[in-house]
Amino acid sequence: GFGRGVDARRVGETALCLPWCADLLAHCFHRDGTGSVTGGADWPTIKCRACQARSRDTENVLTLRLLPWEYSVRNLFRRPLRTVLTLLGLTTVLLLVLVVIGFIRGLEASLANSGDPDTAIVFAVNMNENLEYSSIPGKTSELVAASVPGVGQRYGRKYVSPELYLGTEIKVGDREQPSLGLIRGVTDSALQVRRGVQIERGEWPSPGEVIIGTLTATKLGVDESELEIGGKLWFEGRWWRVSGVFSAAGAAFESETWCRLDDLQQAMQRQDLSLVAVTFGPDGDFADLQLFCSERKDLELQSIRETDYYALLQRDYGPIRGLAWLVVALVAGAGAFAGLNTMYASTMGRVRELAALQTIGFGRGALLLGLIQEGVLLSLSATLLAVAIALVVLRSASIQFTMGAFDLAIDGPSILLVCAIGATLGVLGAMPPAVRALRMPVVEGLKVV
Repeated sequence: GFGRGVDARRVGETALCLPWCADLLAHCFHRDGTGSVTGGADWPTIKCRACQARSRDTENVLTLRLLPWEYSVRNLFRRPLRTVLTLLGLTTVLLLVLVVIGFIRGLEASLANSGDPDTAIVFAVNMNENLEYSSIPGKTSELVAASVPGVGQRYGRKYVSPELYLGTEIKVGDREQPSLGLIRGVTDSALQVRRGVQIERGEWPSPGEVIIGTLTATKLGVDESELEIGGKLWFEGRWWRVSGVFSAAGAAFESETWCRLDDLQQAMQRQDLSLVAVTFGPDGDFADLQLFCSERKDLELQSIRETDYYALLQRDYGPIRGLAWLVVALVAGAGAFAGLNTMYASTMGRVRELAALQTIGFGRGALLLGLIQEGVLLSLSATLLAVAIALVVLRSASIQFTMGAFDLAIDGPSILLVCAIGATLGVLGAMPPAVRALRMPVVEGLKVV
């Protein structure tokens, strides 16, 4: 027993600490001058070091303890119909977003791949970027080859390509309705200047024949089977036979139809050219070509680097790209509201459950993270489904456009961007309802029916 001044209730409370701290009596009791044992002045608040450590550990566990991952997964299947409908809605939204992003990147890639930094084009003044309306004398290519130093050459043949370029109506086979296509009359020198062009099938066109790009069928709005080798095209008042198919490393040339320059001039009864493409050698200088154009005022010529020309086209298509990004934002916003609606219904129906979880020790941060996990898990599942559909169905899709045609760019950057958008939709859809539900006091939450 203890002496006077010791409260038995306090001794009983403190006895819980005795197994963990042998020196507790030295802190809680001392002998007074008469030899009696009395309680210390700080008795109500004193704790041994072991008790303090255990208390801190318990508080940290309750604060940092997270909900099991299975809890979030199981909650998605508690209402399977709602989850499936939301999954399908988000998949549709993200698939549309991926298509629009693929459109933007495909357009940019087509224009970027079309320019050669070593190539320049010569065309008529005051034509801006409208090469199909340009008209320069037919002797321009010979004058450029003879007057401009530094032009690339091989076996004495200079890399100068005279070309006649126009947009005209083309009728494919037995079709009654013609389509608007792009025609380019070229010579053999085009293969030296357009270094990305490769003949995939068939051969270089002979008189009365054409060679088509891999995207010509898309530009004309017909099936590829109608433009097989040996097929017939009608334009400029005569029939032409398809002799082969070429590719151009994703450049805009892939949507064009090429024929011999002299054949096209004869069919159109023209002797002029639209442009002359020039490729410089290692010692070539674009300033020499500019000097030639400024000195020959009688020819009314201007020159521009091919990369700069397609950069101007890309700038002109800037409003279209801006409109496409606006569509991405609007469609993504619709997906966010769909997820928000689902998470509101799911979260507000589990207020009592969330309050009970707080009662047994889970912090609000852990509950918030668990609800966000549900939204992100649902949105990322929709993202994976949308990407799988795009890779299977849209991987080889191409788009018809005013400048020609180009492939949808369903590539790595597009997929990563859609995944980021999908994860963001999951977070934005889960945060507002989660915050609203967790702001409710625990006692009121337990009373919710």
